[in-house]
Amino acid sequence: MALSILVVLSPVFLVVYILLAIANNGKAFFVQKRPGKNEKVFEIIKFKSMNDKKDSNGTLLPDAERITKVGSFVRKTSLDEIPQLFNVLKGDMSMIGPRPLLTSYLKLYSEEQKRRHDIKPGVTGWAQINGRNTISWQKKFEYDVWYVDNCSFLLDLKIFWMTFLKVVKRDDVSSSTHATMETFTGN
Repeated sequence: MALSILVVLSPVFLVVYILLAIANNGKAFFVQKRPGKNEKVFEIIKFKSMNDKKDSNGTLLPDAERITKVGSFVRKTSLDEIPQLFNVLKGDMSMIGPRPLLTSYLKLYSEEQKRRHDIKPGVTGWAQINGRNTISWQKKFEYDVWYVDNCSFLLDLKIFWMTFLKVVKRDDVSSSTHATMETFTGN
């Protein structure tokens, strides 16, 4: 499925790549270590929607100040997720599953929240179609663990279809208080 989607979206992929390479001084991709199944760390690849501008102390500026115009469009339309299909082909991710979060969050999870790592992370998941970046961390983890306990082919088809509708409508892309999702600080 991932390969088919990549082939179909290859013209879009190429256009987005060129536009982001121009907007980000040649850097079209964002690569970051994320925990996958059984907390095994892998490198996720996404389109880079933010530049690397820093303040006078060398600290990255806040997300809202670093999102480029092209990056904002790419993020709102979820086109920044397309390169993760390579992670699916590589076997690090699945199409559907809990979204892979930052490795720094691993030490902050409760035992119940850690269960989200019992399966491969996904490009989209139950939490994404039920609020994405507009729901609390607690709710997001509840949805992730619920999915782990209830995953099935029919549920995956439902999530895939609902994701398509969310992308078309551009629903729940941003948190009401942040340009991206708030940082998880623990329970």
